[in-house]
Amino acid sequence: MARRDVTFAGLVLSRQNYRESDMLVKLATDQFGKRMFLLHRARKPGFPLAAGILPFTQGTYVGTINEKGLSYLSAVKHVEQFQQIAGDISLNAYATYVLGLIDLAFPDGENLGGWYDFAATSLHLIDAGFDAGIVANIAEVQLLGAFGVAPDWRACVLDGRTDLPLDFSEKYGGLLCQDHWALDDYRFHVQPKALYLLRRFSVTDLHQLHSITVSAATKRELRRVLDRIYQDMVGTVPKAKRFLDQMQSWQDKLPPLHPSDPAN
Repeated sequence: MARRDVTFAGLVLSRQNYRESDMLVKLATDQFGKRMFLLHRARKPGFPLAAGILPFTQGTYVGTINEKGLSYLSAVKHVEQFQQIAGDISLNAYATYVLGLIDLAFPDGENLGGWYDFAATSLHLIDAGFDAGIVANIAEVQLLGAFGVAPDWRACVLDGRTDLPLDFSEKYGGLLCQDHWALDDYRFHVQPKALYLLRRFSVTDLHQLHSITVSAATKRELRRVLDRIYQDMVGTVPKAKRFLDQMQSWQDKLPPLHPSDPAN
């Protein structure tokens, strides 16, 4: 059954050319989950809804929502593009990755609940200059439950202790305190600073997120741990992850700037 002329908030997830001059645009919406919209003649000059379907755009839309098949847009009431993300390849990569995680985690048409707000808030933070890598890490940690993996980050899963050193165990699906490390020869050996952040990220409200400084070494450790969790426990990552890894590899190989360099 079609819902005609409904107004909803939406966030552009992806778009692709279709036929000679049309376009398919996937939006995350606040009411109807993820939907694919067919826009006729969207690639023609002067297309009236062009500003509303640009990458990294959030807007208020009017359209027809079909329960099956493609939906349609008829108007855009308000639109906001995340300009910093759109113009920066690094921010672009992180934002694309966060949106890709949410796209993978939920079937099309399923209500996103609070994840629509999470996606929009993530992009606002990245666009405003907050550390994009940290925003991506928070998304990775909190989306584990949506992927059917819900590690217990609160305390040792066997005795509830938090007063001893902790480590992550895939075997036990959460944290083990030092008294039980011998039970898992393959525990992650997570560095304490990174484990502290992972536990914090699991309960972080993006709306209350303030400035946070994380060393390069701790960022690498976060990446190691989360990559292993997604590889071993989730088993899937967005296509954007490959480019993000390549970009991070390039950055790791760059020599540090000398104080006298013009960039400083």
